[in-house]
Amino acid sequence: MHWTSAIVFPALLALSAAQQQRPLSEANHHSGSSQHASADAPSYRGEVLQLLESLVSIPSISGEENEIGGFLVDYLKQQGYQVDIQFVPPPKDKPDVPDRFNILAWNGDRKSNYKTLVTSHIDTVPPHIPWEIESGEISKDTVIKGRGTTDAKGSVTAQLVAVNHLLSTNKDVNPEDIILLFVVSEETSGEGMRAFSDSLRHMNPPLSFDSAIFGEPTENKLACGHKGALFCTAEAKGKDAHSGYPELGKSANELMIKAMNKIFETDLGYSPLFGKTTFNVGRFDGGVASNVVPARAWVDISARVAVGSEKEGQNDVRKKIYDILQETDPEAFTLNCSHGYGPYESNCDVEGFEQIVVNYGTDIPNLEGDYVRYLYGPGSILVAHGDHEYITVGDLEKAVEDYQKLILHALGQ
Repeated sequence: MHWTSAIVFPALLALSAAQQQRPLSEANHHSGSSQHASADAPSYRGEVLQLLESLVSIPSISGEENEIGGFLVDYLKQQGYQVDIQFVPPPKDKPDVPDRFNILAWNGDRKSNYKTLVTSHIDTVPPHIPWEIESGEISKDTVIKGRGTTDAKGSVTAQLVAVNHLLSTNKDVNPEDIILLFVVSEETSGEGMRAFSDSLRHMNPPLSFDSAIFGEPTENKLACGHKGALFCTAEAKGKDAHSGYPELGKSANELMIKAMNKIFETDLGYSPLFGKTTFNVGRFDGGVASNVVPARAWVDISARVAVGSEKEGQNDVRKKIYDILQETDPEAFTLNCSHGYGPYESNCDVEGFEQIVVNYGTDIPNLEGDYVRYLYGPGSILVAHGDHEYITVGDLEKAVEDYQKLILHALGQ
């Protein structure tokens, strides 16, 4: 997948008039820009609120990131950045969606090495939830609701404002040491970041970076890492029969229930940093009717992996699950795992930050290379993906300050 200069972006994407996002300065009737701000507001509060409102107001469910990508390209170019875009194929279940793309932005001439990459994702989970800001005087406690406020448009907003503010106020920072990346499809396959990673060696000039700051909701704490993950489908095959004569059949549901119970009761692995490996049965299906012994059952399962190496930790857990299925009935079960990875550590040894370890996945495993990782962002994962996703103004503003500290740390200043 090749990178394309964003100079020709409008012609390439042929966005319709209905798709064009309004300018950043235009606020809707929910905007905080027209509300009175408290006296302790930082100088960039208005910029933060306007940018977050614009981003959250644009639906960008995974696979449908075209419009928000167009907005970000325009925004970055208005801020004076050079911008390239990388088209990413549509999801298999959405083949006809408008083109979507990753966005790479930098100052000056594009170099082969940068001291730090600042990155997050622009897609969200469904459904879209409109922007809404709490009425009254805006303070640090003011609540902003909407899809992506926490995961991860809050991070995107704080990163952009942090970089802009740092470059305009700190003359010791070389703008050409920082490069920005915003990717699609983190919430589903991670295809956006993997496409970027795969393209690094083919770029002209090739691109590398000494560190990367990933934006995800970490409660404004610096993450020491996150658990790995394993995603599988297990199937049990039995024999159907009349439910009045169960001895003539073999219940696939019963076999599956026994196996899942054994897995829940088994220690799948523990580490001091990441804690316990956890297991979840996300979907269970089987049988055709209540009066028929089921001949087939299947489950979609996942594990949050706390043990092993980055590349192999998931395989340790997979083997334990497979062994339990075989112990339950070696002839009945099959196990197919689509993807997985072990736990990933990140640098949390930075003065002035509280530390946290998170249980969810990020794009860190999808970005290959030898670089120092940082994982930080405003908001809590506990409200992300739900119908009550929100963030506070104070969390956003703290993130702006903290991202500047992280960038300076990554730059060695």
